Amino acid sequence: MKVRVDRDTCIGCGVCVALAPEYFKLDSEGKSVAVKEEVAPEDEEKVRNAASSCPTQAIKTE
Repeated sequence: MKVRVDRDTCIGCGVCVALAPEYFKLDSEGKSVAVKEEVAPEDEEKVRNAASSCPTQAIKTE
């Protein structure tokens, strides 16, 4: 699975960082960026949870 963040949609609430800090961080603009694009199989549920918890649905998985 791959993950990315739509920076135009992100509002920088940080819920993704709280739920999956090894995959997301807030940058100098206060918006989320994916630290790792490739998600390990054992972390897929965690990243999906972060994506579904995003209030603007800025996190995309494929």
